[in-house]
Amino acid sequence: MKSVDAILRLRPTLVIGSVPYKPETVAKLLERPLNFLAMNPRSLADIENDIRMLGGLVNRPVAAERVIRRMRSDFAGIAKRNHGKKHRVRVYCEAWSSPRISSPPWVADLVRIAGGEMVLPSGCTVTDEQVAAADPEIIVLAWAATGARAKTQTAYQVEPWKNVTAIRARRVHVIRDELLNTPAPPLVEGAQELAKLIRAARVLP
Repeated sequence: MKSVDAILRLRPTLVIGSVPYKPETVAKLLERPLNFLAMNPRSLADIENDIRMLGGLVNRPVAAERVIRRMRSDFAGIAKRNHGKKHRVRVYCEAWSSPRISSPPWVADLVRIAGGEMVLPSGCTVTDEQVAAADPEIIVLAWAATGARAKTQTAYQVEPWKNVTAIRARRVHVIRDELLNTPAPPLVEGAQELAKLIRAARVLP
């Protein structure tokens, strides 16, 4: 495991991991005399708590609170633009395609802030048929560890999706995976990207 070797060369006393991580990677790290802190946030509130905890661990509690306040302010600004919008655009965000896995749980919060509504539970394995039945108006691909290299064309080739609104309207988009999958300040930019797509979906036929 090259990644484990690279970590161990730094001689850390504490390694912090956030889901998803491979159990075998964690097991390899724990063979060494170091501490591993496993984090499993499910919501933006959980992410705030994790930032606060990490700030305490490194003796930077004031800086941690500053990060939290900035994120809250930015999210509030995004949400304000959707005030009064009755229709919430139906969104399906995907973290992986085989098996098909919906984006992490906190992404539902981001979609809500951006003016949409996740049509399927977040952080779950889903089937093509479930996505088709949910009939999203937008499909967002943010495949883990791929940057912006997710392939939109694969969505248009899924046979059960041929009548899905997002497919018929050609509204399958890629957002860089770190903007949705990283439980940290980059989520603000992810919410901004989602908001742009949702606003566009409202005005286009």
